[in-house]
Amino acid sequence: MLTPADIPVAHHQGVPFAPTLTTRALNRALLARQHLLARASIPAEAMVEHLVGMQAQVPTNPYVALWSRLEGFEARELEALILERRAVRTSLLRTTLHLVIARDALAMRPVLQGVLRRGFASGSPFHRQLVGVDLDALMAAGKALLDDEALTTSKLGKRLAERWPDRDPVSLAYAVRYLVPMVQIPPRGLWQKSGQPTWRSLESWLGQPVEGSDAPDRLVLRYLAAFGPASAKDIATWSWLTRVREIIDRLRPALRVYRDERGGELFDVEDGALPDPETPAPVRFLPEYDNIALSHSDRGRIIDPRTVGRITGYVGTFLVDGLIAGQWRLDRTKDQHALLLDPFVPLTDDQSADLTDEGGHLLDWAVGDATSVERRVEFGVARDPNRSAYG
Repeated sequence: MLTPADIPVAHHQGVPFAPTLTTRALNRALLARQHLLARASIPAEAMVEHLVGMQAQVPTNPYVALWSRLEGFEARELEALILERRAVRTSLLRTTLHLVIARDALAMRPVLQGVLRRGFASGSPFHRQLVGVDLDALMAAGKALLDDEALTTSKLGKRLAERWPDRDPVSLAYAVRYLVPMVQIPPRGLWQKSGQPTWRSLESWLGQPVEGSDAPDRLVLRYLAAFGPASAKDIATWSWLTRVREIIDRLRPALRVYRDERGGELFDVEDGALPDPETPAPVRFLPEYDNIALSHSDRGRIIDPRTVGRITGYVGTFLVDGLIAGQWRLDRTKDQHALLLDPFVPLTDDQSADLTDEGGHLLDWAVGDATSVERRVEFGVARDPNRSAYG
């Protein structure tokens, strides 16, 4: 493992140039920081915190993501965090539902409140239905309801429509979902159980106020530690924060600066380790919408160019030589579970064998102790042609 000090720095007339990092070097740095080069032996809570949350609009996604990153991970560990209110599923980065540890839910919300307000005003159809409504009053009414009881989105909208009878109940409910800190409560989000998406206010669920600084600097440093080195555009892609250049200018004295192969500036934390670009990368399985594939403006460091545009929604992906090179889907029946592997790049015999082996471990973990269920891993079509591409 290299440290930043190990990278030679060129000079011109005594002025140092920022070292250039190849795309492969950026790939290995990302994999190392995401614990996808080698599984980590740390608690699930610590991993969720290190990753600055995990995209979780599909309730089971974080479980698969943690299985690929943690040694000996068991689903019940994350279930316990959710049931004990040490981790929650709440809207944060990119206005999307994320699994975060409790203290991050409270601390990140003030930083990202502006993102959620913009998402509601410009990125949702609900704002148009509520022109003229006092949004502060709507937020207060919604929070009061969710402080008192758990409600589905439908029930929340109906209760709000009692006060605003001339307004669309769905739009009223979604305005509150965007603007009020809320959590989706269990059994939604558990591995073995599920239920309707049901909401409580974040403050009532955790018993603590949402308060603190809205300064984004610490959040950006945490992003760099988990996803860097990265550009200002990468930071904006991950967070949807604005005025990122101003943030970088404040932090620049404490940052390492590199260049990508096109000459663009990349920023990093001082102690960000950089593996040798030739470090072998094992095959790994990721859930759909894993943040590793959604957190850079240029995703060339993690997605094989032959795969772009071919990945379909509602399937997982897998890494070959560090790059997303295909997708997978678990096909379940009562008596049989099949893991379907759908590569989009040519594979060597060794790579095919590694995928089959790792896929078998994933299948055994997902199925658990159900000895009556037949299990098989096979190469085949793992995509649904009716789903839209997101790769």
